[in-house]
Amino acid sequence: MTSTTRLTVAQALVRFLAAQYTERDGERRRLISATWGIFGHGNVAGIGQALVEYAADMPYHQGRNEQAMVHAAVGYARQSGRLSTHAVTTSIGPGATNLVTGAALATVNRLPVLLLPGDVFAARPADPVLQQLEVPYAGDVSVNDSLRPVSRYFDRITRPEALMPSALQAVRVLTDPVETGAVTLALPQDVQAEAYDWPEEFLAERVWTVRRPQADPAELAAAVRAVRAARRPLVIAGGGVHHSRAEAALAAFAEATRVPVAATQAGKGALRWDHPQDVGGVGHTGTATADELARTADLVIGVGTRYTDFTTASGTLFENPDVRFLNLNIAAFDGHKLAGLPLVADARDTLRALTGTLTEHGYRVADSYVAEYTEDKERWEQRVDACYEADEPDIRPTQPQVLGALDEIVDESDIVVNAAGSLPGDLHKLWRTRSRDQYHLEYGYSCMGYEIPAAIGVKLAAPDRPVWALVGDGTYLMMPTEIVTAVQEGVAIKLLLVQNHGYASIGGLSESVGGERFGTAYRFPAGDGTHTGAPLPVDLAANAASLGMRVLRAKTVRDLRAALAEARAADTPTCVYVETQTADTVSGAPPAQAWWDVPVAETATRSSAVKARELYERQVSTRRRHL
Repeated sequence: MTSTTRLTVAQALVRFLAAQYTERDGERRRLISATWGIFGHGNVAGIGQALVEYAADMPYHQGRNEQAMVHAAVGYARQSGRLSTHAVTTSIGPGATNLVTGAALATVNRLPVLLLPGDVFAARPADPVLQQLEVPYAGDVSVNDSLRPVSRYFDRITRPEALMPSALQAVRVLTDPVETGAVTLALPQDVQAEAYDWPEEFLAERVWTVRRPQADPAELAAAVRAVRAARRPLVIAGGGVHHSRAEAALAAFAEATRVPVAATQAGKGALRWDHPQDVGGVGHTGTATADELARTADLVIGVGTRYTDFTTASGTLFENPDVRFLNLNIAAFDGHKLAGLPLVADARDTLRALTGTLTEHGYRVADSYVAEYTEDKERWEQRVDACYEADEPDIRPTQPQVLGALDEIVDESDIVVNAAGSLPGDLHKLWRTRSRDQYHLEYGYSCMGYEIPAAIGVKLAAPDRPVWALVGDGTYLMMPTEIVTAVQEGVAIKLLLVQNHGYASIGGLSESVGGERFGTAYRFPAGDGTHTGAPLPVDLAANAASLGMRVLRAKTVRDLRAALAEARAADTPTCVYVETQTADTVSGAPPAQAWWDVPVAETATRSSAVKARELYERQVSTRRRHL
């Protein structure tokens, strides 16, 4: 007879989650290492009570914003190599719908996070209840259904026994290297508190192996032939390199073949910046070196990349008429993009196999090709030096000089977190990444507000390393609330807060497409329908201090250098606040080295839009479909 334990659904779920483990390459991690929660009537008596009941088994973090809790969990998951993540619980109604943005970010970036929103009564003793959305044509719809399209797995647990197959499916998806993303188990508030006799097998410890699929021999052989035939190959390293922990294997491949390696935002750091084959970021925010190599490449070897529009310059980057694509990707969906030769397999093991076979055949690119990209890289690094250099240390810094000051004090242990605004472009072009996980840039969803909570998650996963959240004023104003969490839990993140009085990145984009920076500056109305008056008298440094953070104000480059060094040494949450010199431009960094398609008004009377449309039509005419 099967042994059982009588528990509520919520208690059983917490017990189950505490007993789930992942394993890859002999490394074993607890899958759900903690739960974030904000409580309301939809989860306080269910999941809330269960977390109290099993506090010793399931650590708890108190969040201030539901979206931010997901960001923190995602930051933790990425820093943990997707082997461990956090759960997030909310009440019904607005608490649940606040999860949608975070869930979309997790799924777009293929990072695991478990969402446990409360839901309306399954038994419907009173209908509607507080915060319930009534849908006249469907009695089984709640606001939680808005999470379906942004979740990799979704279920609503309307009976206690339904939890068992659903929880197992949830963990299957969370640990699947291809299918992972946000997983949602919607929990009606009455079902959470209902008791059931749970089989001990359901509550027992369980280990899930994170697989490394091997390459099909025919695909591998075709890949070897394609590389051997190439004279100007280029690797584009995507986030899959990091997910597979394939950095060393990629370095060995590059050293053996001398093929240059460019990186997407997610893939940056796959090679150190000073590795001979590293040529920097590629695409719209890439380096001149990488983009010129992409224009002339006859074989593009995509490793773990989704080929987003920023990477392909909206289909205009790969100009060689004979260019072909070899796509090493664990996901068949991405392996077939751009009519590429698919190599659907784990990145680490397959790079090792490619390196071994190509070495046996004696394949290496020509000396002239190596000399070409080496010289181009040296010229680009000189441009980086010029952007970082501050001849006058007693004036306000430009944004690149802010990065230059940070570059001076960090080492390979530091982690830099960013997501949106003008900083991603500057970082992709200029940042000199020193370790495989130093560069934490969320650009799949480019979600403003990600940086501070994600930095908390990263710091929880890497407590002994300095973690920097790089934040512009636009992002800061969207979600500063988790500063309180960092202060409460003593999570010593470092916040570098850059004030440029508005949405600098979109302001520059607006100007380039004929939008005249409309609605992008944080300024008073000018009386003509625009907000072009004086800057708003907000004091973001005072705001950060009011939330409990130690704040260091830097007025000059000299001040900034001293403040950053002090913040790096701090063992409490610390903010460095600086106002940049280039408040009315994007950043002062080198301009885009490749195009990006943002449609321009086809008809307009204002000259700025007319001129922008003429340029747009010239650019879009160069787009190419790779078939």
